[in-house]
Amino acid sequence: MSATASSGTASIGSKFSGAHRLLAFASLIALVLVFSLASPNFMQTSNIIAILQATSVNGVLAIAATLVIITGGIDLSVGTLMTFCAVIAGVVLTFWGMPLGLGVLAAILAGAASGTLSGTFVAKLKIPPFIATLGMMLILKGLSLVISGTRPIYFNGTPGFTQISQGSLIGTVIPGLPIPNGVLILFLVAIATSFILERTILGRFTFALGSNEEAVRLSGVNTDRWKIAVYALAGGICGIAGLLIASRLNSAQPALGQGYELDAIAAVVIGGTSLSGGRGTIIGTLIGALIISVLANGLRILSVAQEWQTVVTGSIIILAVYTDILRRRRL
Repeated sequence: MSATASSGTASIGSKFSGAHRLLAFASLIALVLVFSLASPNFMQTSNIIAILQATSVNGVLAIAATLVIITGGIDLSVGTLMTFCAVIAGVVLTFWGMPLGLGVLAAILAGAASGTLSGTFVAKLKIPPFIATLGMMLILKGLSLVISGTRPIYFNGTPGFTQISQGSLIGTVIPGLPIPNGVLILFLVAIATSFILERTILGRFTFALGSNEEAVRLSGVNTDRWKIAVYALAGGICGIAGLLIASRLNSAQPALGQGYELDAIAAVVIGGTSLSGGRGTIIGTLIGALIISVLANGLRILSVAQEWQTVVTGSIIILAVYTDILRRRRL
Protein backbone atom coordinates (compact mmCIF):
# COMPACT_ATOMS: atom_id res chain seq x y z
CA MET A 1 0.00 0.00 0.00
CA SER A 2 1.39 3.39 -0.96
CA ALA A 3 1.91 6.16 1.57
CA THR A 4 -0.77 8.25 -0.17
CA ALA A 5 -3.33 5.45 -0.07
CA SER A 6 -2.47 4.65 3.52
CA SER A 7 -2.86 8.30 4.50
CA GLY A 8 -6.19 8.51 2.67
CA THR A 9 -7.53 5.41 4.36
CA ALA A 10 -6.43 6.67 7.75
CA SER A 11 -8.15 10.00 7.05
CA ILE A 12 -11.42 8.29 6.12
CA GLY A 13 -11.13 6.03 9.17
CA SER A 14 -10.58 9.04 11.36
CA LYS A 15 -13.71 10.73 10.00
CA PHE A 16 -15.83 7.65 10.65
CA SER A 17 -14.31 7.25 14.11
CA GLY A 18 -15.19 10.87 14.87
CA ALA A 19 -18.74 10.32 13.61
CA HIS A 20 -19.06 7.24 15.84
CA ARG A 21 -17.88 9.21 18.88
CA LEU A 22 -20.38 11.96 18.08
CA LEU A 23 -23.15 9.37 17.81
CA ALA A 24 -22.10 7.79 21.12
CA PHE A 25 -22.06 11.21 22.83
CA ALA A 26 -25.50 12.03 21.42
CA SER A 27 -26.74 8.67 22.73
CA LEU A 28 -25.35 9.51 26.18
CA ILE A 29 -27.14 12.87 26.22
CA ALA A 30 -30.36 11.20 25.05
CA LEU A 31 -30.16 8.62 27.85
CA VAL A 32 -29.63 11.31 30.46
CA LEU A 33 -32.61 13.27 29.17
CA VAL A 34 -34.88 10.22 29.06
CA PHE A 35 -34.02 9.06 32.58
CA SER A 36 -34.26 12.63 33.91
CA LEU A 37 -37.81 12.90 32.59
CA ALA A 38 -38.71 9.40 33.76
CA SER A 39 -37.53 9.89 37.35
CA PRO A 40 -36.87 13.03 39.41
CA ASN A 41 -34.30 11.07 41.41
CA PHE A 42 -31.98 10.58 38.47
CA MET A 43 -30.48 14.09 38.40
CA GLN A 44 -29.95 14.32 42.15
CA THR A 45 -26.37 15.17 43.08
CA SER A 46 -25.92 11.97 45.05
CA ASN A 47 -27.05 9.88 42.08
CA ILE A 48 -24.77 11.69 39.62
CA ILE A 49 -21.84 11.10 41.96
CA ALA A 50 -22.85 7.43 42.24
CA ILE A 51 -22.82 7.14 38.43
CA LEU A 52 -19.38 8.73 38.22
CA GLN A 53 -18.07 6.51 41.00
CA ALA A 54 -19.39 3.41 39.24
CA THR A 55 -17.79 4.60 36.00
CA SER A 56 -14.36 5.05 37.58
CA VAL A 57 -13.53 1.35 37.90
CA ASN A 58 -15.06 0.21 34.61
CA GLY A 59 -13.64 3.26 32.86
CA VAL A 60 -10.07 2.51 33.95
CA LEU A 61 -10.46 -1.15 32.95
CA ALA A 62 -11.91 -0.07 29.60
CA ILE A 63 -8.91 2.19 28.97
CA ALA A 64 -6.63 -0.81 29.51
CA ALA A 65 -8.76 -2.91 27.16
CA THR A 66 -8.70 -0.12 24.54
CA LEU A 67 -4.92 -0.30 24.24
CA VAL A 68 -4.96 -4.02 23.54
CA ILE A 69 -7.92 -3.88 21.15
CA ILE A 70 -6.29 -1.12 19.08
CA THR A 71 -3.40 -3.56 18.43
CA GLY A 72 -5.93 -6.01 17.02
CA GLY A 73 -5.97 -8.19 20.14
CA ILE A 74 -8.34 -8.76 23.02
CA ASP A 75 -7.80 -9.07 26.76
CA LEU A 76 -10.27 -11.21 28.68
CA SER A 77 -8.17 -11.09 31.85
CA VAL A 78 -8.66 -7.43 32.80
CA GLY A 79 -11.36 -8.21 35.39
CA THR A 80 -9.52 -10.95 37.25
CA LEU A 81 -6.24 -9.05 36.90
CA MET A 82 -7.91 -6.14 38.68
CA THR A 83 -8.86 -8.49 41.51
CA PHE A 84 -5.39 -10.06 41.62
CA CYS A 85 -3.79 -6.61 41.97
CA ALA A 86 -6.23 -5.75 44.78
CA VAL A 87 -5.25 -8.97 46.56
CA ILE A 88 -1.54 -8.16 46.13
CA ALA A 89 -2.18 -4.75 47.70
CA GLY A 90 -3.97 -6.52 50.54
CA VAL A 91 -1.05 -8.84 51.14
CA VAL A 92 1.49 -6.01 51.16
CA LEU A 93 -0.55 -3.62 53.31
CA THR A 94 -2.56 -5.88 55.62
CA PHE A 95 -0.51 -9.06 55.90
CA TRP A 96 2.94 -7.48 55.79
CA GLY A 97 2.02 -4.11 57.30
CA MET A 98 3.96 -2.09 54.72
CA PRO A 99 3.39 1.64 54.01
CA LEU A 100 0.53 2.71 51.73
CA GLY A 101 2.86 3.83 48.94
CA LEU A 102 4.46 0.39 48.69
CA GLY A 103 1.05 -1.27 48.50
CA VAL A 104 0.03 1.02 45.66
CA LEU A 105 3.30 0.38 43.83
CA ALA A 106 3.01 -3.39 44.35
CA ALA A 107 -0.48 -3.48 42.84
CA ILE A 108 0.56 -1.54 39.74
CA LEU A 109 3.76 -3.59 39.26
CA ALA A 110 1.81 -6.84 39.69
CA GLY A 111 -0.54 -5.68 36.95
CA ALA A 112 2.32 -4.70 34.65
CA ALA A 113 4.06 -8.05 35.25
CA SER A 114 0.88 -9.99 34.46
CA GLY A 115 0.35 -7.90 31.35
CA THR A 116 3.93 -8.58 30.28
CA LEU A 117 3.29 -12.31 30.65
CA SER A 118 0.10 -12.11 28.58
CA GLY A 119 1.93 -10.09 25.94
CA THR A 120 4.72 -12.66 25.84
CA PHE A 121 2.23 -15.47 25.28
CA VAL A 122 0.73 -13.52 22.38
CA ALA A 123 3.87 -12.04 20.81
CA LYS A 124 6.51 -14.72 21.41
CA LEU A 125 4.53 -17.95 21.68
CA LYS A 126 2.03 -16.83 19.01
CA ILE A 127 -0.94 -17.92 21.09
CA PRO A 128 -4.11 -16.15 19.88
CA PRO A 129 -4.95 -13.25 22.24
CA PHE A 130 -8.38 -14.70 23.02
CA ILE A 131 -6.91 -17.98 24.25
CA ALA A 132 -3.85 -16.46 25.96
CA THR A 133 -5.88 -13.97 27.99
CA LEU A 134 -8.62 -16.51 28.71
CA GLY A 135 -5.95 -18.72 30.25
CA MET A 136 -4.54 -15.76 32.20
CA MET A 137 -8.05 -14.93 33.41
CA LEU A 138 -8.38 -18.37 34.99
CA ILE A 139 -4.81 -18.37 36.33
CA LEU A 140 -5.27 -14.99 38.01
CA LYS A 141 -8.63 -15.98 39.43
CA GLY A 142 -7.09 -19.08 40.99
CA LEU A 143 -4.06 -17.21 42.32
CA SER A 144 -6.28 -14.59 43.93
CA LEU A 145 -8.16 -17.30 45.80
CA VAL A 146 -4.99 -19.17 46.78
CA ILE A 147 -3.06 -16.11 47.99
CA SER A 148 -6.00 -14.75 50.00
CA GLY A 149 -7.00 -18.14 51.38
CA THR A 150 -10.41 -17.63 49.66
CA ARG A 151 -11.24 -14.93 52.23
CA PRO A 152 -11.57 -11.16 51.78
CA ILE A 153 -8.62 -9.06 52.89
CA TYR A 154 -9.69 -5.92 54.74
CA PHE A 155 -7.79 -2.63 54.88
CA ASN A 156 -9.07 -1.39 58.24
CA GLY A 157 -5.51 -1.10 59.55
CA THR A 158 -4.27 0.99 56.62
CA PRO A 159 -5.00 4.70 57.22
CA GLY A 160 -5.89 6.59 54.08
CA PHE A 161 -6.53 3.59 51.86
CA THR A 162 -10.23 4.30 51.42
CA GLN A 163 -9.36 7.87 50.45
CA ILE A 164 -7.84 6.58 47.19
CA SER A 165 -11.31 6.13 45.76
CA GLN A 166 -13.78 7.62 48.23
CA GLY A 167 -11.99 10.78 49.33
CA SER A 168 -12.47 14.06 47.48
CA LEU A 169 -9.44 16.19 46.75
CA ILE A 170 -11.59 18.35 44.49
CA GLY A 171 -14.13 18.77 47.30
CA THR A 172 -11.34 19.99 49.57
CA VAL A 173 -10.26 22.61 47.06
CA ILE A 174 -13.78 23.49 45.89
CA PRO A 175 -16.30 23.05 48.74
CA GLY A 176 -19.67 21.90 47.47
CA LEU A 177 -18.17 19.83 44.65
CA PRO A 178 -17.52 16.43 46.28
CA ILE A 179 -16.23 14.61 43.19
CA PRO A 180 -14.66 11.35 44.45
CA ASN A 181 -10.95 10.79 43.96
CA GLY A 182 -11.78 7.68 41.95
CA VAL A 183 -13.32 9.88 39.26
CA LEU A 184 -10.31 12.20 39.33
CA ILE A 185 -7.98 9.23 38.93
CA LEU A 186 -10.08 7.96 35.99
CA PHE A 187 -9.65 11.24 34.13
CA LEU A 188 -5.95 11.48 34.97
CA VAL A 189 -5.43 7.95 33.61
CA ALA A 190 -7.45 8.89 30.52
CA ILE A 191 -5.38 12.03 29.90
CA ALA A 192 -2.08 10.19 30.39
CA THR A 193 -3.12 7.32 28.12
CA SER A 194 -4.39 9.70 25.44
CA PHE A 195 -1.03 11.46 25.52
CA ILE A 196 0.78 8.14 25.13
CA LEU A 197 -1.39 7.12 22.18
CA GLU A 198 -1.20 10.45 20.38
CA ARG A 199 2.24 11.82 21.25
CA THR A 200 4.65 8.92 21.81
CA ILE A 201 6.32 6.25 19.72
CA LEU A 202 4.51 3.57 21.75
CA GLY A 203 1.20 5.10 20.71
CA ARG A 204 2.19 5.20 17.04
CA PHE A 205 3.21 1.56 17.08
CA THR A 206 0.04 0.61 18.96
CA PHE A 207 -2.05 1.87 16.04
CA ALA A 208 0.40 0.51 13.48
CA LEU A 209 0.24 -3.00 14.94
CA GLY A 210 -3.53 -2.98 14.61
CA SER A 211 -3.53 -1.50 11.11
CA ASN A 212 -0.92 -3.73 9.47
CA GLU A 213 1.43 -5.63 11.77
CA GLU A 214 3.18 -7.44 8.92
CA ALA A 215 4.08 -4.18 7.19
CA VAL A 216 5.50 -2.84 10.46
CA ARG A 217 7.57 -6.00 10.91
CA LEU A 218 8.91 -5.83 7.35
CA SER A 219 10.00 -2.25 7.96
CA GLY A 220 12.44 -3.55 10.56
CA VAL A 221 10.50 -2.82 13.75
CA ASN A 222 10.61 -5.33 16.60
CA THR A 223 6.84 -5.78 16.76
CA ASP A 224 7.02 -8.38 19.54
CA ARG A 225 8.69 -5.93 21.90
CA TRP A 226 6.15 -3.18 21.25
CA LYS A 227 3.21 -5.55 21.58
CA ILE A 228 4.50 -6.80 24.94
CA ALA A 229 4.93 -3.16 26.02
CA VAL A 230 1.28 -2.43 25.20
CA TYR A 231 0.07 -5.42 27.22
CA ALA A 232 2.35 -4.40 30.11
CA LEU A 233 0.96 -0.86 30.11
CA ALA A 234 -2.58 -2.21 30.01
CA GLY A 235 -1.76 -4.48 32.95
CA GLY A 236 -0.41 -1.58 34.99
CA ILE A 237 -3.63 0.33 34.36
CA CYS A 238 -5.59 -2.71 35.57
CA GLY A 239 -3.52 -2.44 38.76
CA ILE A 240 -4.90 1.08 39.23
CA ALA A 241 -8.42 -0.29 38.76
CA GLY A 242 -7.68 -2.89 41.42
CA LEU A 243 -6.70 -0.16 43.87
CA LEU A 244 -9.87 1.79 43.07
CA ILE A 245 -12.25 -1.10 43.67
CA ALA A 246 -10.41 -2.28 46.79
CA SER A 247 -10.49 1.26 48.17
CA ARG A 248 -14.18 1.57 47.38
CA LEU A 249 -15.01 -1.70 49.16
CA ASN A 250 -12.28 -1.28 51.80
CA SER A 251 -11.36 -4.86 51.03
CA ALA A 252 -9.86 -7.13 48.39
CA GLN A 253 -12.55 -9.61 47.37
CA PRO A 254 -10.79 -12.59 45.75
CA ALA A 255 -13.96 -13.97 44.17
CA LEU A 256 -14.71 -10.65 42.47
CA GLY A 257 -13.61 -9.66 39.00
CA GLN A 258 -14.85 -12.20 36.50
CA GLY A 259 -17.46 -10.48 34.34
CA TYR A 260 -15.92 -7.03 34.63
CA GLU A 261 -14.06 -7.65 31.38
CA LEU A 262 -17.39 -7.81 29.54
CA ASP A 263 -18.45 -4.33 30.67
CA ALA A 264 -14.96 -3.00 29.86
CA ILE A 265 -14.96 -4.44 26.34
CA ALA A 266 -18.54 -3.21 25.86
CA ALA A 267 -17.45 0.33 26.76
CA VAL A 268 -14.59 0.12 24.28
CA VAL A 269 -16.83 -1.08 21.45
CA ILE A 270 -19.63 1.39 22.19
CA GLY A 271 -17.02 4.17 22.21
CA GLY A 272 -16.02 3.40 18.63
CA THR A 273 -12.80 1.41 18.91
CA SER A 274 -12.66 -1.12 16.09
CA LEU A 275 -12.40 -4.77 17.11
CA SER A 276 -10.28 -5.34 14.01
CA GLY A 277 -7.66 -2.97 15.42
CA GLY A 278 -5.97 0.17 14.17
CA ARG A 279 -8.62 2.66 15.31
CA GLY A 280 -9.86 3.90 18.65
CA THR A 281 -9.76 6.78 21.13
CA ILE A 282 -9.74 7.10 24.90
CA ILE A 283 -12.44 9.80 24.84
CA GLY A 284 -14.69 7.39 22.95
CA THR A 285 -14.06 4.71 25.55
CA LEU A 286 -14.94 7.14 28.37
CA ILE A 287 -18.21 7.96 26.63
CA GLY A 288 -18.90 4.24 26.26
CA ALA A 289 -18.21 3.62 29.96
CA LEU A 290 -20.54 6.49 30.91
CA ILE A 291 -23.28 5.10 28.67
CA ILE A 292 -23.09 1.74 30.43
CA SER A 293 -23.16 3.35 33.89
CA VAL A 294 -26.01 5.73 33.05
CA LEU A 295 -28.00 2.91 31.47
CA ALA A 296 -27.53 0.58 34.45
CA ASN A 297 -28.29 3.33 36.96
CA GLY A 298 -31.35 4.61 35.10
CA LEU A 299 -32.85 1.17 34.64
CA ARG A 300 -32.25 0.41 38.32
CA ILE A 301 -34.02 3.61 39.37
CA LEU A 302 -36.95 2.64 37.14
CA SER A 303 -37.01 -0.76 38.90
CA VAL A 304 -36.19 -2.71 35.75
CA ALA A 305 -35.10 -6.24 36.63
CA GLN A 306 -31.36 -6.99 36.47
CA GLU A 307 -31.98 -9.67 33.83
CA TRP A 308 -33.48 -7.11 31.45
CA GLN A 309 -30.63 -4.71 32.13
CA THR A 310 -28.27 -7.39 30.88
CA VAL A 311 -30.41 -7.94 27.78
CA VAL A 312 -30.36 -4.22 26.96
CA THR A 313 -26.58 -3.99 27.43
CA GLY A 314 -26.03 -7.02 25.19
CA SER A 315 -28.25 -5.55 22.50
CA ILE A 316 -26.30 -2.28 22.57
CA ILE A 317 -23.00 -4.16 22.17
CA ILE A 318 -24.32 -6.02 19.11
CA LEU A 319 -25.54 -2.75 17.61
CA ALA A 320 -22.19 -1.08 18.24
CA VAL A 321 -20.23 -3.94 16.66
CA TYR A 322 -22.55 -3.97 13.64
CA THR A 323 -22.01 -0.23 13.26
CA ASP A 324 -18.26 -0.88 13.25
CA ILE A 325 -18.71 -3.55 10.55
CA LEU A 326 -20.67 -1.13 8.37
CA ARG A 327 -18.01 1.52 8.91
CA ARG A 328 -15.22 -0.82 7.80
CA ARG A 329 -17.17 -1.82 4.68
CA ARG A 330 -17.29 1.83 3.66
CA LEU A 331 -13.53 2.36 4.03
